[in-house]
Amino acid sequence: MFAKHKSKLYLLFATLLVVMLVAGCVGRDTSTGQVKEVKIGNILPLSGAAAPLGKIGKEAREMAVEEINAAGGIKSLGGAKIKMIFADSKGDPATGVAEAERLITQEKVALITGTYQSGVALPATEVAERYKVPFFCPVPSEDVITERGFKYVFRLAEKTSWRNRDQVKFIQDMANKYGTPVKTVALIYEDTAWGQGAARGWEKYLGEAGLQIVLKEPYPRNSSDLTPVVLKVKQKKPDIILLCSYVSDAALLTNTFAEHKVKPVAFIGTSGGFADPVYFDTAGDNCEYFFDISTWEPDVNRPFSKEVNEKFKQKYGYGMNAEAVKAYVSMYVIKDALERAGSLDPEAIRKALAETHLTSGVTQMYASEIAFDETGQMVNAPLVISQFRKVNGKMERVTVWPEKDARPGWKPEWPFPGWEGR
Repeated sequence: MFAKHKSKLYLLFATLLVVMLVAGCVGRDTSTGQVKEVKIGNILPLSGAAAPLGKIGKEAREMAVEEINAAGGIKSLGGAKIKMIFADSKGDPATGVAEAERLITQEKVALITGTYQSGVALPATEVAERYKVPFFCPVPSEDVITERGFKYVFRLAEKTSWRNRDQVKFIQDMANKYGTPVKTVALIYEDTAWGQGAARGWEKYLGEAGLQIVLKEPYPRNSSDLTPVVLKVKQKKPDIILLCSYVSDAALLTNTFAEHKVKPVAFIGTSGGFADPVYFDTAGDNCEYFFDISTWEPDVNRPFSKEVNEKFKQKYGYGMNAEAVKAYVSMYVIKDALERAGSLDPEAIRKALAETHLTSGVTQMYASEIAFDETGQMVNAPLVISQFRKVNGKMERVTVWPEKDARPGWKPEWPFPGWEGR
């Protein structure tokens, strides 16, 4: 009787052992024991108003991953290939949260990246932090993302407040250089987390510079008519109009300002919709002489920029923008961390990301040094100001500030043509 029970116990043990071995071999080559693929989740707005930027971010990541896999994959993991799993946030925070949960619990991803919109990134990163899965943010810029004491969240993008700081520096520099006294500013921004964060940053740095905010006007994202906002601006006659908008609103505001002949000293965007490739198509000549701030432009003299942008253009039919560059470079930062981690253990990947220090290779097209502080925020993200100008009859983003980064032979058109005080 004992022998019979003993035999059953051995059989049960053997069965459990087989199950464990099979489970341990998922994603691994059973003949070598090596990892076959690294699953990375990507949450992006692939439908909805921000879909064009979701699309360019997806394409940039795919190009980088193709290069990484073709070069041998993650060598410390036996040449494991990166497998991208894309999830559509639709630009909706609740959908982003659901997709983060699905990617972690069902797809079993080693890491998540995304999301483009700060309003989606904020709750989605909370999910990753709860599960202790690294979340890498290449684009979302709302300051709070890396100010919550999280250990598994890393950001390549600059903070929105850094953009606001440098926009104010630019205003002061131009006013002094061109003798156009600037005293008043209007703040026009979409009312989600990103726009609200920009407003806080502007208030801080404009106040420090002694500039008066004469209008602070939030509006609902994806508005169908922004005429009331534009008429409020026209009534106040501010010297500077600062804008924080996604693409449909950015184009609508630009066209409505032109319709009502609003001509301040300068219009200055905060990337986002003003950096979307669709913007030029929708705003047309009305956006000429607008300024925008970003971390990268095609004409900035940085290593690998020209070559990578040309490859992207040949592959997809149009050039990169700053958001695409950050998405592309982010995959190489992740690849570097995976190499040093030598494991799919989330804690090992988190530790490797925290210890990142890249000073060579293709990541230099974004920044000469990539490292993260104790909050997970990249330090010293570079910023430049471009102006929308016609080059050979076609609208382009021409880098004009700081002077050392300006396109050779080009200077800012300041103030805006037709400015009443000219």
